[in-house]
Amino acid sequence: MPEQSNDYRVVVFGAAGVGKSSLVLRFVRGTFRETYIPTIEDTYRQVISCDKSICTLQITDTTGSHQFPAMQRLSISKGHAFILVYSVTSRQSMEDLHPIFEEICQIKGDIQKIPIMLVGNKSDDAQRELDASEGQALASKWKCAFMETSAKMNYNVQELFQELLNLEQRRTISLQVDGKKSKQQKKKDKLQGKCSVM
Repeated sequence: MPEQSNDYRVVVFGAAGVGKSSLVLRFVRGTFRETYIPTIEDTYRQVISCDKSICTLQITDTTGSHQFPAMQRLSISKGHAFILVYSVTSRQSMEDLHPIFEEICQIKGDIQKIPIMLVGNKSDDAQRELDASEGQALASKWKCAFMETSAKMNYNVQELFQELLNLEQRRTISLQVDGKKSKQQKKKDKLQGKCSVM
């Protein structure tokens, strides 16, 4: 099946067990699974409306293990936007995001042009090891957006994907130079426009 040009690819990274799949499934299907099942890599499609056209949000839920570096590199090179998930119950899960972030910088170059969301999941859990302020500080250092979520309580899940699309729109707007746009940019604007999650 040929890849459609109006696919907007979002890649979700994070250590094993931080709730990447739970966030994606909560967003795409509205469900939450109590049991933990390790992911190798799953891709979900969610149709969203962009201005007058329809785009497909293609969400790649990556493995939490480091066994597949080639898959990770491929996901980064094909991704348009990234969600970096850690669990607020595990300081180590935040540490595990550093090499992934560095690899995104390495492969993508200027990450100021790429929507990245740092996400502290499991915000409903009382066994916190990390405050929201620590997530915010890391996001400031990385110059990316930050949000705390709870896939279990369905807290900020819809908002997370909406914010990611908002970041994309702001970036598209800031790419205009002297009011002139390249053909490629006009085409891109047509495809992206204002996206909202349906």
